Amino acid sequence: MLDAVMFDMDGLLVDSEPLWFLAEQAVMSRLGGTWSPGDQQVLVGGSMETTVSYLLSKGTRSAPRATVARWLIETMVDLLTTQPLPVMPGAVELLNEVRAAGLPHALVTSSEPEIVDAVLSRLGAGAFPVVVCAADVASTKPDPEIYLLAAEKLAVDPQRCIALEDSPNGVAAAEAAGYLAVAIPSVVPIPAGPGRVVLGSLAGVTLDDLARMRTVGGTPPDSPPEPADGSAKISVS
Repeated sequence: MLDAVMFDMDGLLVDSEPLWFLAEQAVMSRLGGTWSPGDQQVLVGGSMETTVSYLLSKGTRSAPRATVARWLIETMVDLLTTQPLPVMPGAVELLNEVRAAGLPHALVTSSEPEIVDAVLSRLGAGAFPVVVCAADVASTKPDPEIYLLAAEKLAVDPQRCIALEDSPNGVAAAEAAGYLAVAIPSVVPIPAGPGRVVLGSLAGVTLDDLARMRTVGGTPPDSPPEPADGSAKISVS
């Protein structure tokens, strides 16, 4: 009953949301405005286009949209490649189990290719047989296009797949494409809903757990993992 597992990247596979906050804060300082955690919450799981528009709307100085996007991408790539990469609890372990089982899987992210490459350079370029990112689609999450394309590339039925997501936009995209969404919220809370699993962490979640969730239509494990604090995060140096 489980044909494939799709992994989101930011906030699900790697704890990059704090790095995004630093990058957005740095860009906002160039634009002459202020940045808060509340501003970041508005953008979690969104596209570069949305982020640039929001930054420009908050700033007191103007800049070309392409320049603002370049500032963000360059800052993120620098942070992702010069600091230890914070991996979310249980995410790499589950990815390794999926790979060892030979189950089709993909990285499905709204991030730009340069940022994806920076992460995969630390995790290993062979971690995912299929990668679908912002450059591959006309509309990113919450539009379902990105998840439909991932299923097409893997030649699987979305209704027999699971998408692991941390943001409301990502969950909306996956569910609209017909997936069972397993949500592990990072910055923005995600409510429980029919056919949706919401967990505090991937720590201790196995491939068998995912298969059971898919088989019974969204029932979580008997003892869902507790939310992990920052001390439980693993860094890949």
